[in-house]
Amino acid sequence: MRIILTGAGGFVGRHLARRLLAQGLDGRVVERLVLADLDPPICDDVRVSRVAGDLSDPAVRARLVADGADVLFHLAALPGGAATRDPALSRKVNLDGTLSLIEAVADARGGGEPPPRVVYTSTIAVLGHPLPTLVDDATPPQPAMTYGTHKRMVELALDDYRRRGVVDPVAIRLSGILARPGGASGLKSAFMSDVFHALAAARPYTCPVSPGATIWAMSLDRCVDNLLHAATVDGALLPGAVTLPALRVPMGELVDAIARRAGTDAGLVDYVPDAVLEAAFGAYPPLATPAADAAGFRHDGTVDGLVVSALATL
Repeated sequence: MRIILTGAGGFVGRHLARRLLAQGLDGRVVERLVLADLDPPICDDVRVSRVAGDLSDPAVRARLVADGADVLFHLAALPGGAATRDPALSRKVNLDGTLSLIEAVADARGGGEPPPRVVYTSTIAVLGHPLPTLVDDATPPQPAMTYGTHKRMVELALDDYRRRGVVDPVAIRLSGILARPGGASGLKSAFMSDVFHALAAARPYTCPVSPGATIWAMSLDRCVDNLLHAATVDGALLPGAVTLPALRVPMGELVDAIARRAGTDAGLVDYVPDAVLEAAFGAYPPLATPAADAAGFRHDGTVDGLVVSALATL
């Protein structure tokens, strides 16, 4: 099996690459794994090749798809906060570069081969805000940020590619993945991960949302489980892009669970809510994901389970 992984140097991409090499995909051995990013991770596995560069560059794309692919995991993106600050760059990376890459992967397939599976990581940002009192599969996407708008445009393009038989896409909308590395990431939702790092180090932390603020979250390991599942799931089970199951967690409950598992004091966290930030990233309603559930996607089960898994990957 030939696999291309973009965003391979990122938080999720590195973990996904390790899992692919260690366990294969649905019982099939990975024969070739191409890691693509501005600075892809170095790996001494003979099955791995690296393509460094901007995927918006046609020459980089040509190197990436030179040997074709059975599966493309497209994780590369300009994140939300950075996309808002530079909409032109967001269009270049998150929209135009993405569509050009998917088309290049499709064009590289040999005659008579089935279209490649494309696993596209979309985002709950396509749903916009404020959200309704319940989000489910019937909730219409209404992106309120450049990032979410460009992601939604790719979702629609993938639906068209599917109808035309260009690729076999599975677009999954991810919630907050915990816990990302600390420091500047371009993500306005970074507080969800930063609190893990602070409490694990017994360090004071000022949380920019209230203890009652609610988030949707899944652990890194669960995210990778779902990505691997997306590569082999029957696409006929999905009505297009789907929001993945996630746990809805109040920040105060999350802080208590982290402190309990890390053996530190939840009192290290004080809350100074930013009303605008909380309205956008801390007011998530109950979530129902029947299409993704029926197709076999899963969340972490419990808040404690999520925290244990997230702490293990810090």
